[in-house]
Amino acid sequence: MTSHQNTQTMKPATAAKKLGVYLEATPTEFQEGVVTRAELNALQADPPEWLRDLRRDGPHPRPVVAAKLGVSIAGLHRGGVAEPLTTEQIEALKQERPQWLEREQTVQADVRKEAARVKKLHAERAERAEQAERD
Repeated sequence: MTSHQNTQTMKPATAAKKLGVYLEATPTEFQEGVVTRAELNALQADPPEWLRDLRRDGPHPRPVVAAKLGVSIAGLHRGGVAEPLTTEQIEALKQERPQWLEREQTVQADVRKEAARVKKLHAERAERAEQAERD
């Protein structure tokens, strides 16, 4: 019996998300086609010029903008950033340090600290439970 392997495909929006780029800034043929898993892997392994340019200069999607600014996506929204930003615009925000950005960076830092504290607490509890099982 011969095994038939279906080619896994994805919508351009999914592929753009996995590549970390803003779909509307990609070439038309990318936006209008479907992307196979093999094509996605090839784009990741050896990105074409358009992909390198988008990753370097933008415009960047919200998750990338948020990560570059050190805030959450919700923090971007609270700060009034609804549109994709270019690398230049992101750098300008970092230099300007508006009040909303500083506040959201502080919130994000607090969230990370709390997540680390909770993770450590769970690890300690698990270690104590494991120790109690051994005794």
